[in-house]
Amino acid sequence: MTAHLSPHLKQATPVVVDHALGSWIHGTDGRDYLDFTTGIGVTSTGHCHPDVVAAAREQCGKVIHAQYTTVMHQPLLELTEKLGAHLPEGLDSVFYANSGSEAVEASVRLARMATGRPTIITVQGGFHGRTVGAASLTTAGTKFSAGFSPLMGGVTVTPFPHALRHGWTVDDAVDFALAELDYLLATRAHPRDVAAFLIEPVLGDGGYLATPPRYLQGLRERADAHGALLILDEVQAGVGRTGRFWGHQHTEGLIPDVLITAKGIASGFPISAIAAPESLMARAWPGSQGGTYGGNAVSAAAGVATLGVIEREGLVAAAAERGARFLDGLRRSLADVGEICDIRGAGLMLGVEFGDPTAPAGSAGAAEAAALAAGVQQACVDEDLLTLTCGPTGSVVRLIPALVVTPDEIDQGVERFTRAVHRVCDEAS
Repeated sequence: MTAHLSPHLKQATPVVVDHALGSWIHGTDGRDYLDFTTGIGVTSTGHCHPDVVAAAREQCGKVIHAQYTTVMHQPLLELTEKLGAHLPEGLDSVFYANSGSEAVEASVRLARMATGRPTIITVQGGFHGRTVGAASLTTAGTKFSAGFSPLMGGVTVTPFPHALRHGWTVDDAVDFALAELDYLLATRAHPRDVAAFLIEPVLGDGGYLATPPRYLQGLRERADAHGALLILDEVQAGVGRTGRFWGHQHTEGLIPDVLITAKGIASGFPISAIAAPESLMARAWPGSQGGTYGGNAVSAAAGVATLGVIEREGLVAAAAERGARFLDGLRRSLADVGEICDIRGAGLMLGVEFGDPTAPAGSAGAAEAAALAAGVQQACVDEDLLTLTCGPTGSVVRLIPALVVTPDEIDQGVERFTRAVHRVCDEAS
């Protein structure tokens, strides 16, 4: 018998990697691909950064796995110290897991235990993972939560302030979303039942949409008023991706109660974490935090090296500068493409949306937009550029360069993406 990968593990590209370095994937087909997917925002310092490789290699020669509730290891202590220098004020206690989904579920468990309340209010369009609890909180698309009900109870969904989708100004969208949240609290989720509000500072799979600062401030105010917690899912937007170390730092003065991080924290090695004030973390029940592989020694060593590279090479500031260059280049080169309704970005987290954003989901217009985005994503492969799609209806192409991307690579990306867009849109018209 010959084993095969699951038929549902569909590749976004036909590329088989031979080796990779920096912003480049070198395929077994002999072609060199400019990688603007970075493992879905994971390889923050680029592929195989020499400092990260050296740290992992050295750690493998010392200890690979030292289960952290049995014996402690130095890399995890060092990672906690380095991460602490970047955590929001007061969030001085950290729990480690392996994946974003695990960290999300740990944050929900903590919130419910600490408050004694059952309800989590999540925001429409958010992506928080595929495990049962995390999928129950995910509304970026039905494919993440359909087919294995019943899902986790105690989840209530409130609208995201999606100005583009409604054809509104951002202020109007925020006013609407906050009013709907207040109505929800009056009609469906009693404030004394609410354990936490959960949101991404920038929607990931939901379409690469930055959450307006005034909406985040509104969530903070309501959490404080009702004795609930504010949980920020920084799995994709954190660790420099948006041009600030954390995505929520674009909202002045905002401090969450719980912060979730993963993806870019270790340049491709699996590790995730939640951070909270020690007084809050202490309210978790005994035995509720743990896991065989959580805080793995090699992953932790890679995390220490990753944070060191980000600091020494000034990659947070670089993400802001090069992200602005990328956004400006795309807007200038694609200004004449009528099929594009929006080009947006926060640092090196950019999205290009196709079609009419007000077209109802399931309509012919939404299907056409998804087909355009998918066509462009595939055409990019022909241009030796790797991209991904996202959005609830698949109408957005997302571009996620490594934080080490150079200005020249940004310019190459603009040129290649522009050629792909024009080819697909010209054929469509």
